[in-house]
Amino acid sequence: MMEFIKDLWNFIMSRKKWWLVPIILLLIILGVLIVIGGGSAIAPFIYTLF
Repeated sequence: MMEFIKDLWNFIMSRKKWWLVPIILLLIILGVLIVIGGGSAIAPFIYTLF
């Protein structure tokens, strides 16, 4: 997993693809919300965001 992150970071740095950073961060945040909201007590509050 760490190697993938290093490769992704090196790709962004070498190719100057800075527009990928917000997209990746958004996908990570949505993934965390899905994992947290799957079976926890705060799930109803997360579902109201969407």
